[in-house]
Amino acid sequence: MDFQLSDDQRALQETARRFAEDKLLAEARRIEQTGEPVSQEMTKEFAEMGFLGINIPTQYGGLGLNHLDAVVVLEELAKTSIAAAWPVFEASFGPTLAIAHMGNDQLKREVLPRVCSGELMVAISMSEPEAGTALTDLKTKAENLGDELLINGQKRWSSGAGHANGYVVYVRMSDAPGAAGIGAVFVEKDVSGFTFGKPEQHMGFGGVPSADMFFDDVRVPAHHMLIGAGGFKHLMDAFDLERCGNTTMSLAIAQSAFDYVVAYVQDRQQFGKSLVDFQAVQLHLAEMKMRIDASRLLLYRAVTNAQSGLPSIGDASVAKCFANEMVREVTGKAMQLMGGYGYSREYPMEQKMRDAWGWGIAGGSIDIQKVNIASSLVGRRFNQRAK
Repeated sequence: MDFQLSDDQRALQETARRFAEDKLLAEARRIEQTGEPVSQEMTKEFAEMGFLGINIPTQYGGLGLNHLDAVVVLEELAKTSIAAAWPVFEASFGPTLAIAHMGNDQLKREVLPRVCSGELMVAISMSEPEAGTALTDLKTKAENLGDELLINGQKRWSSGAGHANGYVVYVRMSDAPGAAGIGAVFVEKDVSGFTFGKPEQHMGFGGVPSADMFFDDVRVPAHHMLIGAGGFKHLMDAFDLERCGNTTMSLAIAQSAFDYVVAYVQDRQQFGKSLVDFQAVQLHLAEMKMRIDASRLLLYRAVTNAQSGLPSIGDASVAKCFANEMVREVTGKAMQLMGGYGYSREYPMEQKMRDAWGWGIAGGSIDIQKVNIASSLVGRRFNQRAK
C-alpha cells in the first residue's frame, strides 16, 4: 500500500496546476462575473492538453490513464473554479464514462472522440418533477420502433442542460414497474422535438446551467440506446463513478478554501498579532486539515480499487458522503475565521461556501449516501416503499 503519487502522477498534477494558474483563473473570473458557462475556446484548450480524455481509452482519442489520474487533474483545475472545470468533470466522471463502459461500438465511435476533441460535451439527465430521489418513479418513455427510438417526457435538474451538446437520458423502456423497466438513451441537443425551459437560478454553481428538458416525439437512431429495460442497476454502477467526480469537486473547494484561509490568518492582524497565533484559530485549522486529508484518502481508495473499471457503491458512497459533509464544514469554518471579509463578495470564500452546499444535493443527497452505505454493509437494498 503506497500513499504517494507516482512520478508521472505528480508531473500530471503539476501540469494541471500550472494550466489552472496560467489559463483558468481569468476564465473563472469571467464566469463568476457574467454567470455564463465555460467558453468553447477554453474547452478546446482542455482538449489540447488531453484533459477531456484522461481515462478514456486511446482508441477513442483519450489518454487511456486511470481514474486516479483523472482525479488528480480535476482537483487541481476545480480549485480555481468548479464551473470552469466542468467539461473535465463531465468527460472524466460523468455520462461520458457510462458510454465508454456500456455503449455499443457504434455509439462509442460517434461520441467519445468528439468528447476528447472538445467538440462535444455530454451531460446526464436523470431526475424528473416527480422522480428525484425516488428515481424509479420516472415516466419519460422511449419506445423502440425498430430502427429508431421515440422519446416523450420531461426531465429536471440536469446540470449542463441547454449548454451540453448531448445527454444520457434515463428513460422507461418497457411497462415493467420500477427499476425493471428503466434503461438509457443518448440524445444530441439539436434533434427535433427536444427543447429546454428557462434557465434556473441557484444559490451556487454559477456558470453551470440547469433547466427543464422536454421531449416531444423525439426520434433518435436505435444504436443510441445505451442500455435497455432492466439495466437500471448497471446505470447506477456507472453513476458511482460520477459520485467520485462529485467527491473530487467537493475536495477541490475545501482544499482551495483551506489554502486561502491559511494564508489569510497569517497575514491578518488583531490585538497586535496574527490571527494564527490564537489557539482557537490553530484548532480550527487542524480540524479542517484532518477532514480534508481523510476525504482525499477515501476518494483515492474508491478510484484505486476500481482501477479503470467502476467503483463499488460502498466505496463511492462513503467518499461522497464524507466529502459533501466535510466541504460544508471546512468552508463554514473558513468563512468564520475571515469574519466580515469571508462574508463579502469581494473575497472568494462566500462563493466557495455556496458552491460547497450544492454537492451534497447533486448526485444523490447525503442521507441517500448513508442508506447506500448501510445497504453495502448488509448486502441488500432497502425497500423505501415498504410500509
